[in-house]
Amino acid sequence: MSSVSIIIPTLNEQKCLERTLRHLSILVPPAREVLVVDGGSSDETVAIAQQAGASVLVAKQRGRAAQMNQGAEVATGEILCFLHADTLVPDDLVAIIEQTLADKTVAAGGFISLMTGDKTTRWGVSLHNFVKSYYAPLLFRPHLFFQGLRLLFGDQVMFVRRANFCECGGFDSNLPIMEEADLCLKQVQRGRIRLVNRIVQSSDRRVAHWGFLKATVIYLCVGFLWGLGVSPQYLKQFYEDVR
Repeated sequence: MSSVSIIIPTLNEQKCLERTLRHLSILVPPAREVLVVDGGSSDETVAIAQQAGASVLVAKQRGRAAQMNQGAEVATGEILCFLHADTLVPDDLVAIIEQTLADKTVAAGGFISLMTGDKTTRWGVSLHNFVKSYYAPLLFRPHLFFQGLRLLFGDQVMFVRRANFCECGGFDSNLPIMEEADLCLKQVQRGRIRLVNRIVQSSDRRVAHWGFLKATVIYLCVGFLWGLGVSPQYLKQFYEDVR
């Protein structure tokens, strides 16, 4: 049986979740389990998850970090994979994750996110987000960059060994954004963060809502200000939820 548990935090994700779960249903090898932790959806999110055969948990505390921590608490796999409801993964996801973490010098990893919509692929934004995984730690944590730090963000499908995740206290539930980047800072103390040279597809709904220029400015500002020590609680005001 696979060692990978997939954890999906949700809140009103009926537009995306069915397709995401359909991709998970054809994984070879299959995931050990798929856990959907719902933050109180008022749409058909929970029904969609149940129909797809996922295990559904009702969140004790709303918020992506808290919901992912709750999923990690009940997950039975040795490896935890955190997936957004609007992100599609390759059918060999489990094999890639297990092969990556077979290297004991690697503490955690993630994928290259290609942002796509119904009618377009956001090449410019996707390229910037890819480069940001390297330049952000190089600029703001250079000593850790050379130890193997790469900053991963939510749409990059972060994965980590369960033991390491628990040892560092998991995600910081007080962070409304940047929780994956914060976890990377904790995990690099245990090994390298690996950016796998494979693609996952994430929804472009924020870029479609904001427009290319506004989205680029927001992504740049949030990343730079976070790197300079501005609290994610303050930065969240610039990073609205888009469904």
